Parts: sequence; structure tokens; C-alpha cells
Amino acid sequence: MTGIGVGFDFDHTLGIDNKLERVAFLRLLEFLLGEGGRALGTLAEESARIDALLALQRSGAFPIDEAVGRFVRERAPASNVAQCVERYKSMAVHSVGDFVIPMPGARELFDTLASRGIPSAILTNGWDPLQKKKAERIGFIGPVVVSETIGAQKPSRRAFDMLSEALGRPDAIWYVGDNPATDVVASIGAGMNGVWFDAEQAGYPSGVSKPTATIHALADLPALFPGALTQA
Repeated sequence: MTGIGVGFDFDHTLGIDNKLERVAFLRLLEFLLGEGGRALGTLAEESARIDALLALQRSGAFPIDEAVGRFVRERAPASNVAQCVERYKSMAVHSVGDFVIPMPGARELFDTLASRGIPSAILTNGWDPLQKKKAERIGFIGPVVVSETIGAQKPSRRAFDMLSEALGRPDAIWYVGDNPATDVVASIGAGMNGVWFDAEQAGYPSGVSKPTATIHALADLPALFPGALTQA
């Protein structure tokens, strides 16, 4: 195998989930209303509240169980929160096949890396088993390091250290993600090569440490290390 390893963010890098978790919350709301609960506003207002709740959860403010608990207690205080958490998780995981799609070129990239003996892994914020189910949906077969499982969220150094455990020396790892702060700057800070995936030609923000490299399509990635040689 080569001395290079490639790490990936998942959402908006390898796959798109089309607001899967928002929809799962709305389906949970439908269930709660049927059980005598109440909505806190219009569909648009509820969607905005859900997005804000998920943003806090994804930032590491609290785990997904607590996010669901807060949602339920505000709308149906008498409901069994533990059962609602399991209902939400089940709906989200079982929706993966209908909602998640791979980014263009993702599966071809996996084949290219495998043919060149370059190991890869995913480091993603989120909860297990949802993130692992998403990875499975797009055909990724390498290690999937999920923040909930390791107890550390990107951009923390510890999260990237766990990726190093899966792939090897940090300076030989190329980490690919769409977020300049949590993916690029954080991976470089952990001693890795940070690759910004700018699929939408957004332009890199000013005042932020520059990436090691920028790609606009996943097919561009292998060209960053054409000299990788097979080691004995």
C-alpha cells in the first residue's frame, strides 16, 4: 500500500441527505399531533425551529437523544421521550435509502483509490448508526469515524487524532471537506493536508487559513498525489 491516506467529511462532500433529519422530525411531529400534542407554528416555522435545533446538536451542544427530547417535551410533555427518541432514530435510518444520494464521482473515486492502494476513511459529525448507514448507501466500505461514538466533534483535535488512528501519520493524510473551518483549518491544525471541496464555486472566505489544495469535483482528487508509489 502507499504511504498516503485520504479522509473525508460526509455531508456535502461524499453525499447529500436532502434534509433527511428535518423530515424525520416533521414525521415525529405528525405522530405527536396524533397523540394529542401541539405544533408551535406553521410548517415553515416548525422547519426553521428544527433546523436550529439540529444546528445546535451538530455543533456539539448536546447529543441527538437530547435534541429529540427537547423537541418532544415542547410539543407533547406527556409523551414517553425514550420511545420518541427510538421512533425518530428508526425513521431517520430507514429513510437513508430514499433520501441520500452520492456526490457525482464518489463511487468512481472509491474505485480509483482502491486500485492505487490508497486507504480511506470518513470522519463525520453526527450519530451512529445514521452516518454509517449513509456511508453504506453510497458504497463506501472503509472505516467511518462518527463524532458521537468517539466523544469528539470536528473541529476538535481529538476527532482528527481518531482519524489518524484509522489512516496513519497525520502528515500523510489528505482530508477532504466542504467547510473551511471545521474541515480545512481543523485538519491542517492537526498536521494533515486540508483539501477544500468547492463544488459550488463559492470562493474561499477571507481571513481563514488557506487550504493545502482546492478541488471542484471529486474526480480532481487523485491528481493531487500522482507520485504515490507502492511500498514494499
